[in-house]
Amino acid sequence: MVEQGAHGYWAILVSFFVALVLAVMPLPLWLAWGRPEWVAVVLIYWVIALPHRVGMVTGLLLGVMLDILEGAVLGQNAFALAVVAALSMTLYQRLRVFSLGQQAGVVFVLVGINQMICQWVQNLQGAGATTLLFLLPAFSSALLWPFVLHILRGARRHYRVS
Repeated sequence: MVEQGAHGYWAILVSFFVALVLAVMPLPLWLAWGRPEWVAVVLIYWVIALPHRVGMVTGLLLGVMLDILEGAVLGQNAFALAVVAALSMTLYQRLRVFSLGQQAGVVFVLVGINQMICQWVQNLQGAGATTLLFLLPAFSSALLWPFVLHILRGARRHYRVS
């Protein structure tokens, strides 16, 4: 029984590690604008699936790691991901019963909020985008939600994460 809990813990950590790697993986400029917000999407999944294990503190820690990896202002992603985790925790019971399309719509909104918070901090620095293209990752994240959901749900069931 202890071994199953340990496997569950590592499955969550590995999924977050993979999301962090995908978040900073070099891409061509034309593709980088539409890079999904991997960390936010994986965080949303784990908050919906296991709100008693993954929450705002996890979002805050992941955000600090992402700030360090991206070289962003310390706290920009931390604040944004903590807000996303808080909103996901508020909605998790409803999200579980939503259809896949409705879930993707909510993921679009949550990742869009994440993007707007980051854009707001970048505007305070004078480095923000001048168009709404900064919301493109919210769209690509919503499109990839069914795949992420399927993969992470399979990992959660395989490793009996609870």
